[in-house]
Order: sequence, then structure tokens, then C-alpha cells
Amino acid sequence: MDLSDLKQDIPLQLFTILDKHGIDTLRPGQEKAIKAGLLEDKNLLICTPTASGKTLISELAFVSNIMNKKGKGIYIVPLKALATDKFRDFKEKYNDHFQIALSIGDLDSADPYLKEYDLIITTSEKLDSLIRHSAPWLKDVKTVVVDEVHLLNDPSRGPTLEILLTMLRRMLKNVQIIALSATIGNPKELADWLDATLVEDSWRPVKLHRGILFEKEVEFFDQ
Repeated sequence: MDLSDLKQDIPLQLFTILDKHGIDTLRPGQEKAIKAGLLEDKNLLICTPTASGKTLISELAFVSNIMNKKGKGIYIVPLKALATDKFRDFKEKYNDHFQIALSIGDLDSADPYLKEYDLIITTSEKLDSLIRHSAPWLKDVKTVVVDEVHLLNDPSRGPTLEILLTMLRRMLKNVQIIALSATIGNPKELADWLDATLVEDSWRPVKLHRGILFEKEVEFFDQ
């Protein structure tokens, strides 16, 4: 699918930004997400390999919703370092078009200043604090992106993330959830729990070779 095929379905500003960044063709997983209802407010669970374009899938959703004045976006990541990376990347691409905030501090508060921002990048622990303090701007959230959603199975972070998603779905009746992962053992069950359409694809930009390393030599299975 060519990016031009989406020109009537996404805001012109977004189309121009993506075109400027050299994106003219959608990858297989991205095309599947579009056909599964990404731009129609559908919840999606995206299971595709690393570097296959999952982040752009989420961008198409939350940027479109922000630019179309449907509501704010929240981008949840497991680590502060990853949150900082996403903040830098999104600021570089979208800073001239909407307000982006990084909320990863340890201060336990509602952070009322976030009312002025369109996209909030945060961790599960920080979002848990914001919800417990009844941050008033949460009612304005339209899109929730969950990066590395497979961490629901993590003994330390999983319970917090599970509770967060449950609370957000109860609080925000029209929220769109986009969950991303390269490794999920039970994708169908997770998609059912999220009330989401499962999007799977095996395409990757670089072919993956499997082999065994023994005495500093690698023997590949597929050669």
C-alpha cells in the first residue's frame, strides 16, 4: 500500500510530515492495521517483529486523533529511558504541530500542567499515580498506546499495567487502545481481553538467521 492511498483518510498535515520523512510505502503490518480499522477507532493488538514499523502504526492513530481534535494521546512505555527516546523522536517530528510532554518524574501528583499537552509519554508507574490523583485531563484522552504490552506477564510491572488498562477502559468509554509487541505467547487471548483485533505479520526488514554458537564459530540452520 502506498502512502498516497491514505491521503483522504489521514489529516493533510500528517500526510505531509510522513512524506517529508521519506515514507512513501507502508510495510505489511502497517497495511494490515489500516485494513483492520486503525483509522476507524478500532482497538488493535499489533504483533510484528522488531523494526517492522509498529511505532508508525501507533502514530497514524494518535496523531490523526489529535489533529482531528478527537482527544489527547497517551503513550505508555515500560522504562524511563525508552520514554525519553520516544519523547525526543516525536518532538523532532511533530513539535510544530501539537504539544508533547514527557511525564516520568517520581513526584506522586496529578500533574495538572499536562492539561495543556496533546501527547503525554509516560511509564505505567507514573500513569498509575496520575489516575490515583484523579488528573482531570484524563477524561480528554482518546488514544492509548501500550508499547511492549507483553510485559503484562512480567511479575514486577505486569500487575500495574493490567490494572491501568482495566481502569482506562472503564473510565474512557470511547478510548482507542493500540497495543504493540514483537513477542507475545498468547496473542489471541490478549486480543480478546483488550476487545481488540489481532494484527499479526512476520515481515522484517532484515532476514533472521538461526544458528548455534560453539567455540567461537556459528553454524546456521538455514544455510
